Amino acid sequence: MALSLGLRLPALKALGLAEGAAFARTLGLAALDLPADYAAAAQVCRDQGLRIGTVDGVAAGQVLNPDDGVRERAVQALCAQISALPMIGAGVLFLCLVPEDRTQPIARSLALFTETFPPIVAACEAAGVRIALEGWPGPAPTYPTLGYTPEVWRAMFHAIPSPTLGLCYDPSHLVRLGIDYLRVLDEFGPRIHHCHGKDTDLLPEAQYLYGHLVPALDDAPAFSGGAWRYCVPGAGVVQWTTVAFGLERVGFEGCVSIELEDALDREKQGIIKAYEHLARCVA
Repeated sequence: MALSLGLRLPALKALGLAEGAAFARTLGLAALDLPADYAAAAQVCRDQGLRIGTVDGVAAGQVLNPDDGVRERAVQALCAQISALPMIGAGVLFLCLVPEDRTQPIARSLALFTETFPPIVAACEAAGVRIALEGWPGPAPTYPTLGYTPEVWRAMFHAIPSPTLGLCYDPSHLVRLGIDYLRVLDEFGPRIHHCHGKDTDLLPEAQYLYGHLVPALDDAPAFSGGAWRYCVPGAGVVQWTTVAFGLERVGFEGCVSIELEDALDREKQGIIKAYEHLARCVA
């Protein structure tokens, strides 16, 4: 069974929503990933005959805030959003759990997550919505995001065992971290609810200069941490044909959404390159 291809909407900033959605449909994409303020984008999807891949969750960082009142209001807002998603045909909530305090330790965030997420997951179960956790580590030097390594995923899924809670599988983040992205498919396959089509290029000269750390004196290029750079699929090291086989083997039914983060390829050029490569490997 061929996997469907989609596009994360921030890639269309210069084109605009209506023109960008029409371009995506003409190119052959089947779905769009929508922002938290989704009303206009959902209507454009209906107009263009596109499915909704994911919707960004509201107040994502605030659900990990140590203040009880802030957390409670964030959970209420998120649960209200979840309840509304089926009405627009959306079934996957995209969450990147970066705490507002970027120095907050992962262990503290995990403890707050264990407290706040049962009602969020219950709301998802009631609405038939699944959660896809983004694996971006967060900004240097603290890398505070909750949920970007197998160590922490195991702890999160142990604390909240509901299969509603899962991952946005993005091999580009795993490659930059030195994590075996194919083994992640083997271990967490049933938890993968969405996939980002993005790649990572490893830079040997930069690896020699900076090691695994960010440059101390030089400025890292856009979408780069020094020894690596994000890029369109096909310009990096990810074996997308193997990824597609792995996704199909674990019964993945979502879409692979292009996320354009490549300093060398912008807007239409980058999206077309990504689509052409993924269509050969995935669709």
